[in-house]
Amino acid sequence: MAQYAILIYAGDSAHSTDATPEDLELHNRHAEQVERSGSMVAAFALQPVDTATSIRGDVVTDGPFLEAKEVVAGFYVIEAPDLDAALAIARTNPATQQGGGVEVRPVHSGFVSSSEG
Repeated sequence: MAQYAILIYAGDSAHSTDATPEDLELHNRHAEQVERSGSMVAAFALQPVDTATSIRGDVVTDGPFLEAKEVVAGFYVIEAPDLDAALAIARTNPATQQGGGVEVRPVHSGFVSSSEG
């Protein structure tokens, strides 16, 4: 089965330091639904955008590459039989109804580290 990365674009991470349980409820419920469906491979919420550090060439700066209304707030990888099935799953992400959006991209390759740091 093919794997698809779903990149979540939002104003910032739903997991900011001042997030309430209510702020996280829709996102946690969505993650649980995708996991129960058997499609979830991995999921990661990112820290707020003000914790980002960017590197371009020899220049290191605080913050993301671009000043934008929306930033990558997190991502997850799913398994789906085809793009249409991946899009159906991605459409249920709460960010799509909260002023943000998602991007679905086929995974080309990758690996999972077996080291435990």
